[in-house]
Amino acid sequence: MSDVNSRISGIVGDSDVVLFMKGTPLFPQCGFSSRAIAILDHCGVAYDSVDVLQDMEIRQGIKSFSDWPTIPQLYVKGEFVGGSDIMMEMFEAGELQQMMDEKQVAKAEG
Repeated sequence: MSDVNSRISGIVGDSDVVLFMKGTPLFPQCGFSSRAIAILDHCGVAYDSVDVLQDMEIRQGIKSFSDWPTIPQLYVKGEFVGGSDIMMEMFEAGELQQMMDEKQVAKAEG
């Protein structure tokens, strides 16, 4: 496994929920990342994020790691879920919240 793949694998494995995004949760750098953050916040789950704009290796590597061409990308308990469009569809259908509950994802503090 390449160095970048092992780094991504470690990030995905270390967090229940991780979002690879452009920017940060407080300052998203694209509308899709902003929408993904809003969805996760609405679900009330604790999550980590990785700003792909700060690391070109991760930015390119995540696309081949997941075999998904766009960013943001959501992983829950090590499993690739999808990008913001899939997140939105799942959220609107109640499936994203159900997945978080079934996988016993930690709730956000506050």
